[in-house]
Amino acid sequence: MLTLHGKGVSGGITIGRAFVLRRERIKVQEYVVPHAFIDSEVERFTQAVDRARHQLREIRDHIPGSAPAEAVSFIDTHLLILNDTMIAEAPIEEIRRNQWNAEYALKAQSDRLIAVFEQMEDPYLRNKKVDVTQVVERVLQNLVNPFERGEEPIPDNLGGRVIIANDLTPTDAVVLKNRGIGAFVTNLGGPISHTAILARSLGIPAIVAVHGATRYVGNEELLIIDGKRGVVLLAPDAEIINEYRRRARKIERARRELDILRTSEAVSQDGVAVQLLANIELPEDLEGVQEVLASGIGLYRTEFLFMNRKKPPDEEEQFEAYVKVVRALGGRVVTIRTLDIGADKRADLDTPVSVANPALSLRAVRLCLQEPGLFKVQLRAILRASAFGRVRLMIPMLSNLDEVFRVMDLIHDIQDELRRQGITFDTKMPLGGMIEVPAAAVSADLFAAHLDFLSIGTNDLIQYTLAIDRVDDTVNYLYDPLHPSVLRLIARTIEAGREQGIPVAMCGEMAGDPRYTRLLLGLGLREFSMHPAAMLEIKKIILESSLCELEGLAAEIMRAKDSRKLHLLVDSLNATDGPSEELA
Repeated sequence: MLTLHGKGVSGGITIGRAFVLRRERIKVQEYVVPHAFIDSEVERFTQAVDRARHQLREIRDHIPGSAPAEAVSFIDTHLLILNDTMIAEAPIEEIRRNQWNAEYALKAQSDRLIAVFEQMEDPYLRNKKVDVTQVVERVLQNLVNPFERGEEPIPDNLGGRVIIANDLTPTDAVVLKNRGIGAFVTNLGGPISHTAILARSLGIPAIVAVHGATRYVGNEELLIIDGKRGVVLLAPDAEIINEYRRRARKIERARRELDILRTSEAVSQDGVAVQLLANIELPEDLEGVQEVLASGIGLYRTEFLFMNRKKPPDEEEQFEAYVKVVRALGGRVVTIRTLDIGADKRADLDTPVSVANPALSLRAVRLCLQEPGLFKVQLRAILRASAFGRVRLMIPMLSNLDEVFRVMDLIHDIQDELRRQGITFDTKMPLGGMIEVPAAAVSADLFAAHLDFLSIGTNDLIQYTLAIDRVDDTVNYLYDPLHPSVLRLIARTIEAGREQGIPVAMCGEMAGDPRYTRLLLGLGLREFSMHPAAMLEIKKIILESSLCELEGLAAEIMRAKDSRKLHLLVDSLNATDGPSEELA
């Protein structure tokens, strides 16, 4: 029996035969198109885009009504990219101007777009380059003859097969789910990719970053996939198969129990209420929020309004996007994060700027304060939306108090403008800040004294604290949410909020990972914001926990002097009611 290891991104166990999906990357050749055939080349490109658009709509239209909202929203995201002028029109200009063939014109344009995304420090935004690549690949597939690509047809009925592939797109995941796959394993990928998120929503056990999976696994080979542990077992014996069948039945029972919890309040066994909020990116994500009956929105990312366009959105466009969400939440809180685009773009949003280290350069609140014309438009739109519900405004990447005061000055100026214009807004709209820079966490008490709430952005906080990039395969093994320094910064921030009597939330990926829920509850976190797909499992843990007990156990865990022992203590905390005597 051979064992392969990767990153488990969607839990569950599948026992099934492998179907190896071999897809060669399309090699784009450059050649000159004679003037007489330019119009025909443009038409060829336009037809390929139209076919891609039709294919995506066909996939979306055949998604079962019982599927999660993410299945539709991710396809809609690809349709938005496909309809963007940077993809649908800019290559046509290249064909006419340079006499390039359609494939090369599209690739040249996509390379420029991807370069912009690669400059972004925020892993979530940088991951958008994957969406661009996937959309471009779909159009290229329509431009290139399938026989030239050497692809084998995928059966209509995959009957519990385990897909082994180099990588998969969100649309692949939807199509393969409809054809009955049991799980998938890819050579590439990461936990924040849309495909990984969709796998969790669709309940498909999935493992990514299994380097060499397509090389080691053969068609029809019997496999066991453990999506939680990230383990692939090849040619297991009967004893191992029986053990994993028992585990699979246990997991299925637990899933059925989670569905019952949708209408339950997140209250611990000792009567402490915990707020479970959702992270969203697009207004279309609201369906997933409503399905799990989230307490509100803890992070509404606004970058989608500013991406892939020559000019920033005006006030009305932004206001409509914000107020749509605010109205839909019907009085529940909506936390709108101001623009978190980095040093790779300026206000015209179409001029990539090369910087030596975008992580330490001009981004988020720094960029907004340097571009007050851009920032004030967004602040006006958010303030106007606050008249229609419970809106909180959140500032990303704070590192010093001067930034808070400058934002407050801008808000006061805009409030005066709105009053003079007779435009209503919430005069007491809460202002909060994201704690994602170590300097802000160390000085969290100073920020808490001037803000109405804090929200811990663990994705950046961990990266900045440990000086690693989690999407860099050469160092991402060092990415450790349980590093003692990271936990101390989190605990310090929660304590600062408690001392000032203001709420502290967590909106990073750590908030939606059940491994850390009990520890975070023990540290005093009472507001979690996450992807809706993770919410019911986190709620179950809260309902089964006594926070008084967890506080004592968390204090004991925080005294651990090395990472290995700390990890063992956290695992023991999750496996039982507390650390075992051997570990304590």
